[in-house]
Amino acid sequence: MPETDWIDRLKGARIVVLGDVMLDHHVRGAVRRVSDEAPVPVLQVQSERWTLGGAANVAANAAALGASARLIGVIGPDAAGEQLMKLLDESHARITPRLAVDRDRPTTLKTRYLGGQQQMVRVDRERIAPCPPAIEAQILDDLEEALADCGALVLSDYGKGVLSDAVLAQAFALAKARGVPAIVDPKRMKFADYRGAALITPNRRELSEAVRLPCESDAEAQAAADEAIAQSGAAILLTRSEKGMSLFRANAAPIHLQAEAREVFDVSGAGDTVVSVIAAGLGGGLSIERTMRIANTAAGIVVAKVGTATTTVEEIAAAMSGPERRAALAQGQAYAPAMTVAEAVKRRADWTAQGLTVGFTNGCFDLLHPGHVSLLAQAAAACDRLIVALNSDASVRRLKGPTRPIQDLEARARVIGAIRGVDLVVAFEEDTPLALIEALTPDVLIKGADYAESEVVGGDIVKARGGRVLLAVLTPGQSTTAIARKAGSESAD
Repeated sequence: MPETDWIDRLKGARIVVLGDVMLDHHVRGAVRRVSDEAPVPVLQVQSERWTLGGAANVAANAAALGASARLIGVIGPDAAGEQLMKLLDESHARITPRLAVDRDRPTTLKTRYLGGQQQMVRVDRERIAPCPPAIEAQILDDLEEALADCGALVLSDYGKGVLSDAVLAQAFALAKARGVPAIVDPKRMKFADYRGAALITPNRRELSEAVRLPCESDAEAQAAADEAIAQSGAAILLTRSEKGMSLFRANAAPIHLQAEAREVFDVSGAGDTVVSVIAAGLGGGLSIERTMRIANTAAGIVVAKVGTATTTVEEIAAAMSGPERRAALAQGQAYAPAMTVAEAVKRRADWTAQGLTVGFTNGCFDLLHPGHVSLLAQAAAACDRLIVALNSDASVRRLKGPTRPIQDLEARARVIGAIRGVDLVVAFEEDTPLALIEALTPDVLIKGADYAESEVVGGDIVKARGGRVLLAVLTPGQSTTAIARKAGSESAD
């Protein structure tokens, strides 16, 4: 199977997610003073957004990959439950919800208050208890029906009570009868409770607490995993934060993957991303080794985003562009780490549905210098998600002359995509990004202060929709053309 076939395998996967469904509420603002009433900061609220959490976030992650997910769980008859269903209805067509309503149970709601990028406090509203027998019976009926045409089952256990002993035992039995691998994202202190699972995906703390052994070094992790395997009979995929992840199986050598080197903003939901990729990969017929590598890259992407987040196969492919490009070329295929316009428009729509502010800047970005880095930092600070549009190679030649670009589009896209704060890279063939701005309708348009606001291409379009134009402060003495001339003169000496 060609290496690049993993994209189609993930997109074609059908999985079931059963577990504790939650709603995440993010309140963001600025802190400028301390309260007169108590020694606590005063948060001036600037924005708030709602996202899917818990088992619902696992399903959302699978849907973002292009997979289909049946979501089974419980909500309450309340405003949070209504908001959760609204999110599912509006933005996740690939998720089929089968959510029972327990009239004695509130929808689990987690509200995070953030000052800038820093989380200040989290407030949980929930009830931790098993569901009534009638609700459990409904859950298991829905599960039996859903397993008929799926490739993997995720049991997303957040310890809220939906995955009771009875539900777990029956879920494992149903999955075994269908030949469907069961993957557990665990919270229980005894992994023996998960006997029947094919794979368990703990983090270091969860594994250490469950088996009462340390698991910092590779040797300690191996010993802890061996005990977990003895208890559960399942393989262990251990997520190890800055140390990456490790796969442990009975009678097999461990596999250790280093963490992707990225700036960590928020680890919320990173485990959901890993388990969703694993489920989609196994459900799509990929090997566990191949799926693990994809999941490792996906985790590196989402921890660089604020709040519970998702990623797509296009983002993952861009992050894996080095080895993936070699594999594509070996097959005689083209490979571009920049998104297509259609893919970028879809991603922009997803961000709109999440209530996120989208910024846009553009340029050739041929030889990256401190001026570029400063511009991108200012642009990223002005929005929740930043799109960078690159002139194609032909467009650069028309604008800069036959000796440019010095780096081709693929190289420029890989470099820009690795810059902190850049969320999406897209290319355009025209001399200006006007058509792209019309297609993507950004909320903030960023350009260098060497332009007047009236001169910024697309500025009138953005402002007509209620957006704004930001003129970024320039870094003196920085110019790609000057650098290229200097390099040319020095090489001629």
